[in-house]
Amino acid sequence: MVIEEYLASTKEVTCEKCKEPIVQGALAKNYFVCPKCGKYNKIPARARVELITDDGSFKELWQEVVTGNPIDFPEYEEKSTKARDTSHENEGVICGTAKIKGTECCIYVMEPKFMMGSMGTIVGDKIAALFEYAIEHGLPVVGYAASGGARMQEGMLSLMQMAKVSGAIKLHNDAGLFYMVCVTDPTTGGVTASFAMLGDVIIGEPGALVGFAGKRVIEQVTGETLPAGFQSAEFQLENGFLDDIVRRNDQRDYIGAMLKIHSSDNESDMPRMRFHELHLKGHETDYKNFASNAFARLKEIIHN
Repeated sequence: MVIEEYLASTKEVTCEKCKEPIVQGALAKNYFVCPKCGKYNKIPARARVELITDDGSFKELWQEVVTGNPIDFPEYEEKSTKARDTSHENEGVICGTAKIKGTECCIYVMEPKFMMGSMGTIVGDKIAALFEYAIEHGLPVVGYAASGGARMQEGMLSLMQMAKVSGAIKLHNDAGLFYMVCVTDPTTGGVTASFAMLGDVIIGEPGALVGFAGKRVIEQVTGETLPAGFQSAEFQLENGFLDDIVRRNDQRDYIGAMLKIHSSDNESDMPRMRFHELHLKGHETDYKNFASNAFARLKEIIHN
């Protein structure tokens, strides 16, 4: 098991925030959260799968698929090879089926060490195919987003994945199936602008960077100084883009409970349907408030 290798490791690594050395085994034992500053360090996709899913239940799909070079971008093959060597993965996402606290589901987890978890054609293909598989087998989907956004080496083709995956999610939703997302540090760009924000329930990890463009870019374009903590998970929760912030050591129980609530295996589907209906109404109210405020701000800019 991947997590056991990390737990047994005596190698020293550096915290992403405080830069203090930490024994890798101690970091893994603490769910890859720095015991010195509390920073949620990036976690390998397979280690995350093992932490979340029931023992031995994960069955991977399409593991052998390897990215190509669809627009003949210079040196892309070399970068892809290096990414595979660094991450020990063939692509920036792993997909499969599993059980979480006894409930069967489909799951995808993005790999931050594969070109920053960027979204290329294969990432889009695998996630879209996972939703199609989930529709065919009547399964909910749990997703972990960890991405710098669309992969520039695949140009417009990488951006097209936003629409493709979003379309698959719509079909999954139309089939009455549940989709839950956990956004991690970072979740940005085209991933935020598509499938990472289309869940029925969207949670985030403490302190995660969640946004579209970078803070500096937004300030340069708008000419405004953004508030402290802008694009943090806490900021997004306060402004209605997330439903909850959940610590790593609580996520398995939290996700398991959500899957159970929305499971068709319940004695009655009425509580599940009522919960889903209330949740969607909450999102509708949040959107109307956001749209109203945005429209008022736009009128102010025009008149001034």
